[in-house]
Amino acid sequence: MKGGIVPTRRKFEVVKEMSAETYSIQLLCQIAGVSKSGYYKWLRRQTSPSEKQIEDESMKKNIMECHKKLRGIYGYRRIQIWLKKTYGLHMNHKRIQRLMNELGIRAVIRKKKPYYGKKEAYVTSDNHLNRDFAASRPNEKWVTDITYLMFNGQKLYLSAIKDLYNNEIVAYQISRRNDLKLVADTLKKAKKKRNVKGVLLHSDQGFQYTSRLYHNLIKKYQMKASMSRKGNCWDNACMENFFSHFKTECI
Repeated sequence: MKGGIVPTRRKFEVVKEMSAETYSIQLLCQIAGVSKSGYYKWLRRQTSPSEKQIEDESMKKNIMECHKKLRGIYGYRRIQIWLKKTYGLHMNHKRIQRLMNELGIRAVIRKKKPYYGKKEAYVTSDNHLNRDFAASRPNEKWVTDITYLMFNGQKLYLSAIKDLYNNEIVAYQISRRNDLKLVADTLKKAKKKRNVKGVLLHSDQGFQYTSRLYHNLIKKYQMKASMSRKGNCWDNACMENFFSHFKTECI
């Protein structure tokens, strides 16, 4: 399959085709990287498939439907949810993964975001979140970040705050400028919607978040600031992951 993995089923088909031209089965299996016994088992199944194999073939059609309809963005776990919601099918995720391997399909791999460094910080906070992305109640732990979006050749900046309790976006703001006002307006929106007193708000060490204006707002709202370590994007991975999914699936 061009640009992807070659399914084992397809390898067996090629072995069968080539064996008709008097090539050795053993040699063909070695070249294809499959076992000889596995090839003969597959050959027997072609003439008398079991009920499970017939069911697998039907499931493959549903999986391919999901894969094509959603442009290949779903992995096996999200396909499992899609099959349950769409057709009421309860399938083990390992079985879906196996069938996807047989079909030679996989989820679209998102490109990693490059790190370009940052300016020296003015006001910093310790990493109180410490990669503990689980929250036991709403308004306990929030994360925030900024990304850019391209619309009609113009760059827009999206600032968002996410509640780690249920991954809900508490507030967001879009601007043509990546500045202090953008993060301040986002935080003010969140303050209008929620009780922010005591909330742990985690960010990276971007110049907006290390500004005195931002920290003064944090203190005014009686929130607790937390920051990723310098140059360590994994400390805010849950927010980076949200932006990555958002861009891949929606833009």
